[in-house]
Amino acid sequence: MKSKHYIYNHSDRLVMVFLLTLALTGIVLMFLVGGNGADTTASADSTAVATKDRNGNFIYARPMSRHACFAFDPNTADSTQLLRLGLQPWQVRSIYKYRAAGGVFRRKEDFARLYGLTKKQYEELAPYIRIGSDYQPAADYYGYEKSEYGGGAARTIRTENDTIRHYDYPHKLSATEHVNLNLADTNLLKRVPGIGSYWARRIINYRDRLGGFVSQSQLMEIDDEFPKTAIPYLKIALGSVRKMNVNTLTLGELKHHPYINYYQAKAIVDYRRLRGPIHSLNDLRLCKDFPPEEIKRLEPYVTF
Repeated sequence: MKSKHYIYNHSDRLVMVFLLTLALTGIVLMFLVGGNGADTTASADSTAVATKDRNGNFIYARPMSRHACFAFDPNTADSTQLLRLGLQPWQVRSIYKYRAAGGVFRRKEDFARLYGLTKKQYEELAPYIRIGSDYQPAADYYGYEKSEYGGGAARTIRTENDTIRHYDYPHKLSATEHVNLNLADTNLLKRVPGIGSYWARRIINYRDRLGGFVSQSQLMEIDDEFPKTAIPYLKIALGSVRKMNVNTLTLGELKHHPYINYYQAKAIVDYRRLRGPIHSLNDLRLCKDFPPEEIKRLEPYVTF
């Protein structure tokens, strides 16, 4: 059997050599340039990166983070400065909105409240925060400090020889002195050790709602933890309680008292409507809303 020989003419051989050379060149270029099949180009200033796929299309383009640390005032810094510090655009917008609404960073610690700011970011930026004098608390310049006596305020004045004098501290009661709990105003109550402006206001507000105190233990009914050390300095004056007539007050007026809730006030109004005037709290004992302990603590405050 004769073997068949395929003979190519000269022009065919030239074409084949050219194609093989072109293919080989392409393969070499892929290994030298493509590497893993992706092309990454950087801009001249190295501030942005763009990545291409095998077809040469851009997959994404994002700015490279190049942070700088420098002194800044969060009350006046512009967006360019804030971005250079490494803050995100949405954080910068939050700062602008806060300032536009009248918000002020008075101390550098206030900047830690920025939404989304991490502990690491704050610790990096804190040494560079500079609050301008126009935005700092007035107390730092005009000498108002918190009193050690339960929230009062004391005024301090620095003299020419740099000595400090304190004014407006309330003179506290001695161990043998007492205050009438039902007659004292806020200034007198602030003289009680452990009581400052905050608790003086709370005491008077609760006293007005009650109609007066009949026991020091009622102070513990005030929301928040009342300072027990103040109780020995407070006394109760007999006959100083304001009573309410349960036969004439409306439902809204009745439930304003701390010891009468809505359901109890409604029970009183319904009793008056169905049975007539109330002559004694014993008349309400059959109502499920008035157990004996509720009637007992209400007795000093009602009249008929």
